Amino acid sequence: MAVASATAVTAVGAVVGVASGDTKPTVQTADVAGSTLLAEIPSGEQAQTVSENIAMQADAQQASATAAAQKAAAEAARIKAAQVAKAKSDADKAAAAAKAAKARADAEAAASRAAAREAVTKTYTAGSAQAIAQSIVPASQFTCFSNIVERESGWDYTATNASSGAYGLVQALPGSKMASAGSDWRTNPATQIKWGLSYMDSRYGSPCDAWAYWQVHQSY
Repeated sequence: MAVASATAVTAVGAVVGVASGDTKPTVQTADVAGSTLLAEIPSGEQAQTVSENIAMQADAQQASATAAAQKAAAEAARIKAAQVAKAKSDADKAAAAAKAAKARADAEAAASRAAAREAVTKTYTAGSAQAIAQSIVPASQFTCFSNIVERESGWDYTATNASSGAYGLVQALPGSKMASAGSDWRTNPATQIKWGLSYMDSRYGSPCDAWAYWQVHQSY
């Protein structure tokens, strides 16, 4: 129930004073500080409800913040895991490529060594050396070329002159001259034939011209 306001109290006091025969109306002042309406003060039950509502709101905000933090952490962990997985995949691919490249290089090196050993150990007969020469020397010059080689080395591609050191089918002096035709000049008749044909062409004009010179001088 609301307490009467100060204005109402004053008015009542004035009326009472007049009715009692007072010549001057008595004015009663009200305690303004105590005039707060009781309706403005929440009851104990209402205060409890307000407190509970505030607590619920705080809990909801905390739960929302926690959920957001957990979601952010989970996303960061997913991104990190993806980055780690990609880095590992890239590293594995690079390692596999390097391993394959090394295997190819090793295989090529082994093949090269095998070819070198075969070139060193392979032997050629006089007939096989002549067949090689026929595939290199022009047909019109082959007989002349063959006549010179027959007399110089007997078609032995390892023939070595004991006194001069001349070497090979065409008895190059020194034998290392034939390196201009190939590094395998010691063991490959084809390399020696190519060098000999070039030598006869450049010095005499042709194998037949070289053979004509040889018949006169017994050398060329």
